[in-house]
Order: sequence, then structure tokens, then C-alpha cells
Amino acid sequence: MSDGAGTLHSVSVAGVVVRTDGRVLAIRRADNGTWEPPGGVLELMESIESGVCREVYEETGIKAGVERLTGVYKNVNRGVVALIFRCRPEGGSEQLSDETAEVAWLTPTEVADRMAEVYAVRVLDALRDDPAPAIRTHDGRHLL
Repeated sequence: MSDGAGTLHSVSVAGVVVRTDGRVLAIRRADNGTWEPPGGVLELMESIESGVCREVYEETGIKAGVERLTGVYKNVNRGVVALIFRCRPEGGSEQLSDETAEVAWLTPTEVADRMAEVYAVRVLDALRDDPAPAIRTHDGRHLL
């Protein structure tokens, strides 16, 4: 049995913010141009839910309320575990940040068209009615 020494993981969080019309908040990242749900690395002393709300607000200007955990995703190549939460918008207005080149409310079809598989599946999992979170593994590009 391995003791896990030298095996570090980072934890990231993202919010799938869903409006009443079914559109989902998405960002186009400034650094690489990819479309993703807003999120980032959880800070050491913050709660998971406050980390989700902070990341959504910092990247989009939208204040979000966390509803439920919808998925746990592990990037086996980078050692990143991502916790994805379905959220509702609670105020604010769309704005760009240093990390965000574009903010948009996308339909599920637009999500599937614009986002890479590993990000689109997170959003689509969050839109399911199943109360059990999805648990998936990927290599950074494709589900395994």
C-alpha cells in the first residue's frame, strides 16, 4: 500500500450559474481563449462554498448562491481535483477581469459547441436533475 508521499493534489472549484431561462454563465479565459464555467483554485483558509462564490464574482461580476454539488472531476495528468456546484444568480452584473476576456450566458447547445469536452461535461452534469454528483476522471482533454 502506498503512503501517498510526494503525491500532492490541488483542489479547484467552479460554479455553473443557471438563470431561470436555462442559460448558463460562462467565461472565455484571457490566457488561452477557452470557454469554461467560472472557477479557480480554492484558497487555504476559505470554505468550499465561499470559494465558489468568490471565483464566480471575481471572474464575472455576478454574485452567485450555491445550490448543490453536481460533480467531482480529477485531471490525472495535473493532479487537480475540481468540485463543481450548481448555482443561481443573486445579483451583480457581467464584467470582465484580468482572467476573463468575455462573459456570456450560453444555452446548453452553445456550451457543447464552445467548450472542450472536459468543461462541457461539467456544465451538462450540473444541468441534470440527478441529485447524486457525477464523478469523472480525465486527462485534461478527454474523459477517461
